[in-house]
Amino acid sequence: MTTTKTSIRGWQDLLGTARGVFTVASFSIFETLMAGWALAPGRRTITAMICAADSEGHRAHDAYHRFVRCGRWSMDALWRVLVVRLVETLCRQGVIPLDLDDTLFNKTGRRVEGAGIFRDAVRSTRSKVVYALGLNLVVVTLRVTPPWGGCPVALPVGVALHRKGGPTTVELACQMMRQLAEWLPDRSFSLCADGAYATLIGRGLRNTVITSRLRRDAAIYEAAPPKTGKRGRPKTKGKRLATPAKMAEGLAEKDFAAVEFDCRGRTVTSLVWSRRVLWYYVDKTRMVTLVVVRDPDGACPDDFFMTDYPDATATQVVARYVGRWSIEICFREVKQVLGAEDPQSWKGEGPERAAALSFWLYSAIWAWYLPTFGAAKTWIPRPWYKRKATPSFLDALAALRRALWTERITPLSSSEPLNPKIIDGLLDVLTRAA
Repeated sequence: MTTTKTSIRGWQDLLGTARGVFTVASFSIFETLMAGWALAPGRRTITAMICAADSEGHRAHDAYHRFVRCGRWSMDALWRVLVVRLVETLCRQGVIPLDLDDTLFNKTGRRVEGAGIFRDAVRSTRSKVVYALGLNLVVVTLRVTPPWGGCPVALPVGVALHRKGGPTTVELACQMMRQLAEWLPDRSFSLCADGAYATLIGRGLRNTVITSRLRRDAAIYEAAPPKTGKRGRPKTKGKRLATPAKMAEGLAEKDFAAVEFDCRGRTVTSLVWSRRVLWYYVDKTRMVTLVVVRDPDGACPDDFFMTDYPDATATQVVARYVGRWSIEICFREVKQVLGAEDPQSWKGEGPERAAALSFWLYSAIWAWYLPTFGAAKTWIPRPWYKRKATPSFLDALAALRRALWTERITPLSSSEPLNPKIIDGLLDVLTRAA
């Protein structure tokens, strides 16, 4: 059984890996801010974090705001130490699985540095597009299979702010992937992204294979014919093929193969068909594997995926893309559980750093929880949820809160032992207060 001292020591050790990123004074602020972010009830404003972790006012409140807004430290350096720690503890061997997507952090105010009007994917539908003011963040996550199995966990390893008139989301994704390749030069990556990032295939990312959706109306071709030796420029593409949607319409059920794959902890059966094609618009030389996925019951429309990994099977391509859902769960939990949109920092690097720190803290909590507790039951059983068998991020956050509150309460307690039921009840309330 993991003791409070062991878990606190593990958390302090994890934060200690970032000590070289800051000065001595700044690191102390960083530690307090991360503890306050985890402990603060209600909205996670910077003031609320101070009240939770530095209620006695050992440091001026302006110091915390300046730390986020204009502190002399690097967010890239902070990501680097966390990425190395995550890979060393959770992904020591093999290809590193990554997911990529962007999300909108809603903000209010006349002048929020870096904010703009962007499409809100959460509130938009196929028939109606909703736009909102906020920070458009491109996020790369590490996909980790937890000890209890089931749906993978997405741990953010990089965040970039997309500004109006600046680099596109695809260009920002390229920058982050090249940065990861620089930090981990001896490792290879398998990146999965939605159709908005399908053009990454033609960007020449080192040691990286891409899996993504393919447009239903994409212009695809057969491979370029061999050189004939005649005068003139040789052909760079073969015969134009039907669009993926038209190609799927011409396929009979006998052309498909029934396969089973893991879909977030459930075994799902689908029909798949694949062939090698040339997506000339994106990459004029390399072939990609097109995979058509059909629902055996006919309830869902056909899906179209592709990858630039030549040896990947259709089953592997579908399973990789299905696992991408973990990044959507990450976005929801960072916003709803950690209150990532709450910090009220408007100027300088404040908005961008506060958003990036929320993702950093999310990864750090999982990086602490998984090795410390594994598949152990850290939550208190509830009579209305007796079938609960696996922890959620809220359970991981509650475990950290319990350890942090215990560390703070114990020195203030009487020398005489207190009733354990009183202590457990108090800690349970504190760990769930959010």
